[in-house]
Amino acid sequence: MRKADDLSMYTILHRAGCTPGVINHCHAVTLLADEYAARMDIADTALVHQAALLHDIGRGRTHSLAHAQAGGQICRELGLPESLARIVERHIGAGLTADECSIERLLPIDCFPASLEEKIVANADNLVRGKTRISIFNRLMSSVSLPRRVKMRMYHLWLEMEQWA
Repeated sequence: MRKADDLSMYTILHRAGCTPGVINHCHAVTLLADEYAARMDIADTALVHQAALLHDIGRGRTHSLAHAQAGGQICRELGLPESLARIVERHIGAGLTADECSIERLLPIDCFPASLEEKIVANADNLVRGKTRISIFNRLMSSVSLPRRVKMRMYHLWLEMEQWA
């Protein structure tokens, strides 16, 4: 049944205003997230799959950092499970504190991936540029403008996920 579910998720992305490039990126992130989830017999693989497909749904409204919180809100408006909305909301890099969200003019909420499923999707997104997989080192090198603490979070998230390999 996953194919039918995927078609409805792609329809949701399209109706939310996501471009073909964003949809292709979501597909590539989903493939990688599925691989990580398959290694972890305790992960909710269906939740990871659906959330990875929808993780950038907020890009139909904005391409700024606010796309994650916008995406979480869209998921809630669509009546999707809160666990899925939280994954979408928390997929930026390796998370933002409520204070960092405030500084970025976002809602001052904790946007750190906490559950295993949240971490899988955030990490997979970090390792896909467009629709191409990249190494964590390429991601960090292309993120030179980010503060060191944020890059360290991304690296530590990657290390945690790689322990399951």
